[in-house]
Amino acid sequence: MERTPFKTDIKSLEKKIDKLKSSKKENSGQSFKVQNDGWRMVIELVVGMLIGFGIGLGLDILLNTKPLCLIIFTLLGFIAGVKTMLNTAKTMNQENIEGNNL
Repeated sequence: MERTPFKTDIKSLEKKIDKLKSSKKENSGQSFKVQNDGWRMVIELVVGMLIGFGIGLGLDILLNTKPLCLIIFTLLGFIAGVKTMLNTAKTMNQENIEGNNL
């Protein structure tokens, strides 16, 4: 008794598995890039705030105006970080559009 229908099923199943594996490899590179872009944007925001915090703290110590410069420059650092994040997102979006058009 020969089981040929099972052999064809197994071969078609192996083809489907190979196809899924190859598509998964392609998607993993894109996923890694998205994660890197996300971390880049978070770091830009945090660095902007830290720079503003440092400048504000330094000016407060020099001018003896304890919370005033710290608050102002931390907010300015936050605004600068958000602006940098938005520029990065705009650049990534433009690169994505150009990549899809090719």
